[in-house]
Order: sequence, then structure tokens, then C-alpha cells
Amino acid sequence: MLLLECFPGPRVQSTSLRFLNLCIGFQSYLVIIPAVIPAGLEARFCASLLQPKETLVMTISLIGDEQNSTLLRESSDQEFHRCFQFQVSPTLLCPSQINVEVRGKTFVSTEERKVKIKPYSPITFVQTDKPIYNPGQIVHFRVITLDTSFRPVNQLVSDVNENRIGQWLNTTSSSKILQLSHPLNSEAPKGTYKVVVWIDGKSINHRFKVEQYVLPKFEIKLNLRDEISVGEEEYKVEVCAKYTYGQPVPGIAEIPQFIIQLDLFFSQMDQTGCASHVFNLLAFKDESNKLLIDNFLCSTKVEEQGTGIIRSEEKRITFSYVLGKLSFVDTPKIYEHGSIVEGKVSVHFNDTPISDMSVYLFGSDWSSLRHLLNLTTDIHGIASFSLNTTGMPNEDIDLIISSTPELSYAGYRTPYFDTGKHKLSVIRPAAPDSKTSSYLDIQKTDQTLACGQEVSIPVQYVIVGETASSGAVDVIYLALSRGAIVDHGYRKVIMQDITEGEVTFDLAVVPEMAPVVQILVYSMLPSGTIIAHSMNFPTEKCFRNKVSVEFSPSNAVPGEKNTLQLSALPGSLCGLSAVDKSVHIMDSLVCFPVFSVGTYRTYYLQSHPEYSRIHGFILDRSRLIPTAQIVQMRTFFPETWIWDLVEVGESGSADVSLTVPDTITTWETEAFCLAPGGFGLAPPVELTVFQPFFLEITLPYSIIRGENFDLKATVFNYLSKCIMVAVTPAPSLDYTLTPLNDVQYSSCLCANERKTFSWTMSPSALGVLNVTISAEAVQSHAACDNEIVSVPERGRIDIVTRSLLVKAEGTEETKTYNWLLFCGKQSLSMLFSKEGSFACCMFSIGDILGRALKNLDGLLQMPYGCGEQNMALLAPNIYILEYLRNTEQLTSAIRDKATKFLTSGYQRQLNYKHSDGAYSTFGQGSGNTWLTAFVLRSFSKAQSFIYIDPLKIKETTTWLEEKQKENGCFLRLGELFNNRMKGGVSDEVTLTAYITASMLESNMSVSDPVVNSSLSCLRNSTSDLSNTYTTALLAYTFTLAGDMEMRTLLLQHLDKIALQEGGLLHWTQTSSETSASLAVEISSYVLLASLSASPLSTADLGYSSRIVRWLVKQQNSYGGFSSTQDTVVALQALSLYSTKVFSKEGSSTVTVKSPSGGQHVFDVNQNNKLLYQERQLQDVVGKYTVEVKGSACASVQVYGLLYLFSNRYEGKEQNTNMIIVDIKMLSGFSPVPESLLEVRFVIGLKLTFYM
Repeated sequence: MLLLECFPGPRVQSTSLRFLNLCIGFQSYLVIIPAVIPAGLEARFCASLLQPKETLVMTISLIGDEQNSTLLRESSDQEFHRCFQFQVSPTLLCPSQINVEVRGKTFVSTEERKVKIKPYSPITFVQTDKPIYNPGQIVHFRVITLDTSFRPVNQLVSDVNENRIGQWLNTTSSSKILQLSHPLNSEAPKGTYKVVVWIDGKSINHRFKVEQYVLPKFEIKLNLRDEISVGEEEYKVEVCAKYTYGQPVPGIAEIPQFIIQLDLFFSQMDQTGCASHVFNLLAFKDESNKLLIDNFLCSTKVEEQGTGIIRSEEKRITFSYVLGKLSFVDTPKIYEHGSIVEGKVSVHFNDTPISDMSVYLFGSDWSSLRHLLNLTTDIHGIASFSLNTTGMPNEDIDLIISSTPELSYAGYRTPYFDTGKHKLSVIRPAAPDSKTSSYLDIQKTDQTLACGQEVSIPVQYVIVGETASSGAVDVIYLALSRGAIVDHGYRKVIMQDITEGEVTFDLAVVPEMAPVVQILVYSMLPSGTIIAHSMNFPTEKCFRNKVSVEFSPSNAVPGEKNTLQLSALPGSLCGLSAVDKSVHIMDSLVCFPVFSVGTYRTYYLQSHPEYSRIHGFILDRSRLIPTAQIVQMRTFFPETWIWDLVEVGESGSADVSLTVPDTITTWETEAFCLAPGGFGLAPPVELTVFQPFFLEITLPYSIIRGENFDLKATVFNYLSKCIMVAVTPAPSLDYTLTPLNDVQYSSCLCANERKTFSWTMSPSALGVLNVTISAEAVQSHAACDNEIVSVPERGRIDIVTRSLLVKAEGTEETKTYNWLLFCGKQSLSMLFSKEGSFACCMFSIGDILGRALKNLDGLLQMPYGCGEQNMALLAPNIYILEYLRNTEQLTSAIRDKATKFLTSGYQRQLNYKHSDGAYSTFGQGSGNTWLTAFVLRSFSKAQSFIYIDPLKIKETTTWLEEKQKENGCFLRLGELFNNRMKGGVSDEVTLTAYITASMLESNMSVSDPVVNSSLSCLRNSTSDLSNTYTTALLAYTFTLAGDMEMRTLLLQHLDKIALQEGGLLHWTQTSSETSASLAVEISSYVLLASLSASPLSTADLGYSSRIVRWLVKQQNSYGGFSSTQDTVVALQALSLYSTKVFSKEGSSTVTVKSPSGGQHVFDVNQNNKLLYQERQLQDVVGKYTVEVKGSACASVQVYGLLYLFSNRYEGKEQNTNMIIVDIKMLSGFSPVPESLLEVRFVIGLKLTFYM
């Protein structure tokens, strides 16, 4: 928005001028200045002194509340048109005004206008390496600012539910580009995420998607117009499919009958990869010629030949009832009353002229509408007319051309022609307060203005009834872009009675004019009238920093060396990225939206059409020239290839050495650079990775051992000659490949042909297997397509290795035996029978938490798709990290691993949060008080390791406080679907104890009214100690509260009912209760109560060690326990014990002797206490002996694996409200997600499927 300041005078006459506020000083001056001025940056204003009668002094000042500055003081007795640079102080942010004073001996004029001083803030962008990610992938992103110095920023990564899942505070980068990354957890919910950057209290958002996908190999394009007219009789739909490396896709296209979509048309793709169908629109109209619908969705599918892979594409089409467009051409804009006006009208439809059509010319003035002429178009769709204005009113005339003899609006869904309109302005003598017939008209161009070029801007002018003493007037132009004056100039026009002509301005297109420049032309006529016109011109996107990238060579083969040649301003820091084109087929990405830079994708660097460098050859259409032999195995298939920051030295160029990935595809490369001279963005460059003869393997994600599936390998021949291909799978002990009946594994392949080969695959080993297949062009005396086969001298072999996950059949069961051997000399013996395992492993770790530390992500073999199970996996990480930190054993590697799991668990748990702060099993229905308290204690402790949104903790605490009853106890709300999740928490007292302990662990004070009231409730319940679980939990709660008297009373009672066996201690709910899970939880609470007091005596530690030795014997092979809550509480207790007894001294040796006489020796010392040491025991059956010597404790475990082929529950529970059923799908198949939604709710049950 620009503000024009001047001396008040006659009214400005301009109907073309926009975005300007004009006033004039009669024969005096004009000042144009931005209405919004950025503080701290250079700006420009323009001033004109017009027709001075004496020497005048022009003074322009910027007036603020506390400071004034003079922008211009100029003395002249001659006309001038000049522009001036100025800069507003960064501290001048208050309301200001521009003061203009023009003073002479006989003339004084002063004008003031308010202007807005806008605080300057840097323009900031966020760039991600891809627009879409799979769960578990790493999101790489950059933050770029265009300020002269990069200010400290806060970056927040937010998930689909607006929860904060990562934070970087006050992160700075002296290089002006901040490059970070964030790992998504493997269970990240699908949806839209965003990176939020905060700078000076303002946020910048960048969105990306998380989906579960497989990269497509080819792209589909629907070639059809966006709009169809009711006047058309037929409409052609063309479907084309091309691989990401540019070659056509053979297969079948499915084209629906797109209006009623009852019939499907199947068409074979031609050699260009296209198929088409012509629809007859007459079949889709009713009796009145109206179409049945107004718009439709055209959807098509393409099935790739051989593999059966199907991709789809769709496009929405609109029906239009416009039959054509009428417009005026070569018709003047002004006329003299009484003259004959010559003009033309044009009738076209989709750039096609409509001939022999009757049209009707109407004229309208301020009072009436009259029919003027009947016209008929010629073969060019043109109708000429001559209009005698003698008998017409002396007024401006609005001409209207119509397809009907009467003007009327077309009804709904009625075919019509767009009418044309044109204004004829009558010429009148100039008068100060009357409209003028003079005008300026900038001539439009359809071309985008090229950056760095000089273009001519023609302006037509008509000046009527004006005389000037100097015989000339000035036509002034301004170039405006992004709220600033970029360029200016003027030309003189010689005056006559009626002056017509054209003046041309030469405009140098500079980067500051992007993306649109507004050209404003104006002139003050001798009568004091200002005429003006403005027009917008799109300009090429360009920057001061000219950046370019180029690959050398420009085409590549898999695995070869390549060089990325980068050029920019000297001293630039550049961000480079290269992503597989397949990614952008799924979702396009615009990195820098301020200039809509995504449109740069139309500027690709093209290789010479006759030559392309291909694997092993320089491929000419007429000959093959052998180059170096390249035979290598292709194994590297990334989605993002390049994501680097590169410095350009003083030479202004840099070469980046690269190794091309093995994917046959096109890599889309982008580069931007920052330098003191400015920002620059290179046009994207594509690197096509290709070889004329190659192999692709089609595999499922996973396979169950014992099942069979069809392994498919497709061979492509883009050589110019026919070849004989032999396909050979590499032998492997891990799987068996059986040839299919009547299938030959050699075949003729001529130019641009392909062939898919299949085997029946039966995997025999578990884990990730490598499947390797080779394709080779071999010698043959057979003729292919009446042509003798050829064998290329180079590039005749392609070997591909892809990985396949093989899972075990049946259900895995683990048998585990544990011992905690203390310092000194101890020995034990173990007898193993064949039943129960097919393999047996043993390991020794110096630290009793070592097993859990190794298996932080798998302490329990269970899904984690609900809020209960997820917390059971999240919480143990916290206690182990606290132990390692308190004992100074926490390394950066362990921290990174554990915090990764913590972050993933935190993100997952937010999926089950209610808007009021509560949590429930599935995030629906009523909040659960127990689960909410569990989340509170875990999130509070996790804050010291990862970012936890404080607002989420506050909301949770508030929700729990609102559930406290008048007696201090907490209300029991919600339902847990896992019976063992909450352990023994089954009544109001136990729930209150659990919530109180959670609040105390969250650092809430004992004096807090909520905590104090809940402790009062618990004291009133200690008269009945018949519930062992409640007693143990109360002992721990009162220990946390510092009530030693109550703690002593409870522990004494627990000591009396303890179960002692071989020097070990543990507790159960009752003498007849044999639940291992509940016993572990009760014993763990007793251990926590015993260890949480201070100080601890030797007797206390000895008593605790007896509990610890029993707990260790209950651990599973992963370091967890039998269920969920017992694992959480036990690891918390073991972590606390390990902290209390930790010593940096001591070492031991553990010796394991097998029945056959072999032995394994494990050394346990301070340097490897956390090292996972494991040995395979060869003798599955027999007696082993284990001996430990030394001064350090050693944890010993033996476990065996067994796979069951049928399951039956053999416990004592009569009913349950949660079961987990593992349903194996056939290899290569997956359930249709929509079909699972149909069976989620069965009467009385809720089914949740985890895929």
C-alpha cells in the first residue's frame, strides 16, 4: 500500500489506479512513500517537483513521539522526478507521520500523513527432507532465516493430536542454517504432523505426513481437461503410466464410465505407456439436453504386467454450461460524439472460433439500454461493426454483445454464452471538476518477465483538451514489489490538441521484483488532473545469490561414483537434498512457499536427446561402445539419498563426491544457499539412475516359516537388440526355491520387453534373510523374433539382493532360570531335559539390571496398542535411567537408546489422553483413576530425561485432585481391561494409597491439602491388615510421606507373614494364592519400603538382599517379569536396591561347565558390568555346573525357547476381560483395514486389531 502526499487541489481522476491514495498540489509537487515502513531496513520514496514558478525548498521529515529525522531537503527552480533511499531506526516503533513542506518566497505548503513503522522480523523457512514418512523413520529438517544473523529459536515438533513430542530450546547456529532430526516411533499414528519454530514470540509451521506406505515404482497421469462443456458431444480420457526412471509401463488400464460409473473399460497400454477412451456425452444428457450431474470424480487404475501391482489416480472434473465466450477486439476506448466507431466482436469456445453465429449488439448509458445492431460471425468467429453515434446521447457508452436478442440471465443448468462488455468514453473539453477523456494504458504481456533481463514496457496514451506552456508533459513510472519502490523513471510527451501515441519504458528485472512487480504510470496534466494506470507483471523467481547444481555425469548407473557440482556466491553455505522421485509421486513438497518455489519443478536440466550414459555403455541410437565392465550386487535402496550442508569457498564453487544408490529411479535434487550477499535457490535437477538391462525382485514384507509364497523377479531389457536371459537365484541354506511347473528360467527378450519369473519359496530359517537373484544375458543359437540374439560385452549381468523377514510359526514360549550369585565363592548345578526348548542359551552380566537394560523395548512379549500396555513398557526405562545416572554409569549411547524408547512411549501414551487430562485404556469413555495416576508418576520422573509438556502433567494432576472424596479417599473411576495391570489395586483404600504414592513421587508436598487429606484416609484404614498387598503398598506410601511410626508398624506385620525359602524372602496375598505376578508386586513394594528410609543399616541391606534374590529368580529372559505392573514395580525396586549397594570396586569370574566337558568363562568387572555377555550352550540335555569367584556380584540366567502349535489356557481364572490372540496372516496377504472396522464391536466385547 503506497501513500501519495501532495498539496491539496482538484480531485484526482483515475479509474485504473489501485492500491494508491492520491492527492495533488496544483502545479506543485508529488511525494510517494510506502504506507508501511519496516524498521531497521532501507526503504525508498519518490518526489516530484512540478511546474515551479520560483525556487522552492522541499523538506520531507519522519516525525516520531521521541525522535525526528529529515529524509530530504532539496532546493530547485526546475521540475524533477527523483527517488531517495532512507532507513528508519530499529528503535522507532511508535506511531509516526511523514511531514512534507514545500516553501518559497510566495508559496508555502505543508502536508502530514500517518505511516506505520513495522518491526522487522526475519523471514524463516522450515524444510524437511521428505513430505511423508513411515512410522519409525527419521524426520530430517532445517530451519533457515534470511536475517543477517541467526537468532536463538525454539523448535517444537508436534504430532497429529497437537501434542508436543520433541523440543529444542535456545538452539543457535552461527551458519544461519539449523539442521536437526527427530526419530518417529514405530507406532506413530498416521496423520499430519508439524514442525513449529518460535522466533521472538512468533511461530512458523511446516507440516508433513506420517503414513504406512510402500514406495510406488511408477506414476500415473490422467490427461483430461478440468472442465467439460454441455455443448460437446464427446470427451477423451487418456491414462499414461511411466516408471520413475522414465520408461513406459506395460499393463492394463481400467477406465470407468466416469459419469454413472457402471461400466468399466479395459485397455492395453501402448508402447508409450498410454491408453485412452472416448466417451459419448450424448448418452449422459436428459431430454432437455441437461447433463445428469454437475461434476464427477474420474478414477483410473493401472495394473503392471507380470507383477500384478496396481496403482490408481483420480481427478475431479466439472461440467460447464458455457457454450462459448463473446468479447470485443480492436475496438477503441474513446470516441468523439457524432463520429462512426469501428469495432469487432469475437466468438470462441476453447480457443476454437464459432462461425456463422448471430450475435446482438446493445448500448447502455446512464438512463437506458438499447438494441444497436444484429451481427453474424465469419469463418474466423469475428463480426465487424460500424456504429454511428450522431443520434446517440453525448455520454459514455457501455457496449454489450450477446448471443440472444434480449439480455437476460441464464437459468440454473441452462446452456449459455458469456456476454462481452466494452466501455466507450466520450471526449469532452477538460474542466477541473469533470471527468477527463485522457488516459494511460499499460500494454499487457503474457510473458513472465525474465530475471536479469531488460524488458520494454509500452504505455499507450491519449491526452485530450490539454495545453502546456512547455509543450510537453511528463509520464512517470514506478515499479513496485512487496510493498517497496524498486525502480522509477519518466518520459516526456509532446502535446497537441488530441495527443495519441505510445511511450516505452526500459525496465531492468531484478530479484527484488519477484514474484510480481506492479508497474504504475501517472502524469499530471496542465489542467491539474492526474491520469494513471497500473498493471501487475509476473516475474521469474530469482535471487541475488545465483545457485546452480549439476551432476557429473548427468546420468548414472547404480553404485557408480558421481560428483555434484555446486556453484553460488563465494562464502555461501548450502543445503543439499536428493529424494527418490517415488516419494514425490505420493506427496509433493514445497520447501519455500514465499515465492511458490514449487513451480521451479518445471525447470529441469535435460540431457541431450540422442545420448544418455547407461550402465557399461555410451548409448547411441545406432551403436554401442563398450566401456569399463561393472558387475556389482545392488543392495542400497534409500528414500533420501542426500541431506547435507556444504560450504562454498572463495571460488564460488564446490564439488561433492557421491556414490549413487542402487535404486533404478530418478533422484530429485534441490539446493539453496545463504551468503552475506543474499539467499539463493537452484532450479531442481534430476539425476536418472538407469541401466539398459536390470532385474527387480518383488517380495512381501514378511513370511511365516513353513509357509510358501511366489517369489517374483522381473527382468527388463532396454537394449536395442534381442537377448537371451537366464535368471538364477543364489543358493541358500535359509530357504528353498522350487521351480514352477512349465516355467523356463531363460527367455528371449527383445528391445523394450520384460519378463517376470516366479518360484515357490519355502523359508527354513528365522530372522532377516537375504534373497539374491541374478539375471544374465547368455549366448544362444536360438532366434528371438527372427533375430539372432546378441550378448553385450559389458553390463550383461545384474545381481540384486533384497531382505525378507521370516517369522516363526506357532507361539513362542520361553523357559527361564535365574540366579544372583554374590561375591566370594559359590557354585550351583543345573539339570536340563530335552522337553521345553530347541535351543538353550546362557549369559552372565555383572549388573542385575543388565538384562532389562539390553531389552528396554521388549521387557514383555505383548502388543502396546493401548494405554495400559504402553505404560508398562515406558515406566521401566525411567527407573533404569535413574539408577545409571545416580551411579554415574550412564553413557551417551545408553542415554540415547533409553530416551528414544521414552520419547516413543510418551508419544504413544498421548493417544490415550482425554481432553480433561485423564487417561484410559483406549482414550475413549471415562478416564481411569488408576491409569491416570500411573501416567502422572511416570511422566513426572521422565521429565529429567526427555521433554514432557508441563501442561499435560498439570491437567492430569488437576483431574485426579477433582476425584478426591470428602474423607480423603479417591473415587474409583474407569475400567482396566487387563486384570493384572493394576496388580492388587482392587478397592478404594488401595487405590488411594497408589494415587498418594504417585503424587509423592511427583514431588508433591506432604503438606499439600490433597496429599494430607489422602494420608488421613489411609491412616484410618490401618486397623485392618488382612490384605497383604494393601499393607505392602501402605508401607511404601507412608515411607515416602516420612511417617516412620506407621512405616515401622506395617513392616513389622509384613515380616511376620513373610515366606522364607532357602534364605529368600517373598510375600503372597494369601497362603493359598500362587499368583507369581501378585507375589512379585507385593515383594517389590516391601523392598521399596525397606530401602526408602534413611539411613540404611547393614542389617537393612541384608534383609533387602534376600528379597532381591527371590525377585531375580522370577525374571523372564528379557529382564521383565510375568505381567505388566509387576514388571514396573519390580524394576523400580531393583533399581533402588542397585543404587544403594553400588560399588565401583570388585570383579568376579563365572565359569560354566557343560556335561561334555566344555566350559565358558565370563569375566565381570567394573569396565563391563553393563556388557551383555551370552554364550550358546551346545548340550541341550545334561547337568551343568556354574561357579563364581571374586568380589563382585554376578547375575546368571539360562533360557530355552519352545514353539507351541496350539494354545490352551490352564490357569485358575474363570473369566477375563482381556485376551490377546496372535492371528497369523498368510504370507503376502494382509487384512483389509476397512473390513476390520466392521467387526470391532461384538455384543459385550470390544475388539482391537493391531496390524
